[in-house]
Amino acid sequence: MDLQLKDKVIIVTGGAKGIGEGICRVLAAEGAIPVIAGRSEADNLATVRKIESEGGKAAQVVAELTRPQAPEAAVQKVLSLFGRIDGLVNNAGANDGIGLENGSYEGFMASLHKNLVHYYLMAHYALPALKESRGSILNIGSKTAETGQGGTSAYAAANGGRNALTREWAVELLRYGIRVNAIIVAECWTPLYERWLSSLPDPDKQLREINDRIPLGNRMTTSEEIARMAAFLLSEKSSHTTGQLIHVDGGYVHLDRALIRQS
Repeated sequence: MDLQLKDKVIIVTGGAKGIGEGICRVLAAEGAIPVIAGRSEADNLATVRKIESEGGKAAQVVAELTRPQAPEAAVQKVLSLFGRIDGLVNNAGANDGIGLENGSYEGFMASLHKNLVHYYLMAHYALPALKESRGSILNIGSKTAETGQGGTSAYAAANGGRNALTREWAVELLRYGIRVNAIIVAECWTPLYERWLSSLPDPDKQLREINDRIPLGNRMTTSEEIARMAAFLLSEKSSHTTGQLIHVDGGYVHLDRALIRQS
């Protein structure tokens, strides 16, 4: 299917690694020009070179998105490079384990800046360009807002905010033809996830237990599976889809718990 994304300029925050990298590579394979907005120029450029080696186009801007001034600067840099923005993928963030018992005001607020505030700021500053292009916004979220996890109050709150902003922006931006959707991720295999597993006493056992809880195929979602849905939602092939929280999770969140395989 031709998603008609050729030469569309799409900002992907946190696009150098993990899910963000997967989204950038699929967008580039569809002919779009993903622009990575991330804190590490070396990581950004490594992904740009990887995409170029695969025959695609990509660019990058250095942005420490936890700083409130960074999103505006990133958007302006993209506009100076390309003169347009056709899509925004808010993806950057991490589960930082700021809980109710072990947290603090400072830690909670820092986590919101890491995981939520820049979602708003990126959309706010990109909005004039998105109005011109009638582009799309895609927010990447986490199951933690719906299921809870324990020990991660700030991240869960941030993801609840991402879900709410998705619906709110979909309403506010109807008049401009700007569609806003979210992909909700459950258990997705990324380098960060692998690093977390390797820190545990028995990584293989933990991985088996996680896989057994995922109904479809008893395996984790891949970043490419997230990316394919992202490309579809950013394209005109999903032209009447807005305000949706779409779970690409192998049925993890919503299917009956009776389907969980017992080890």
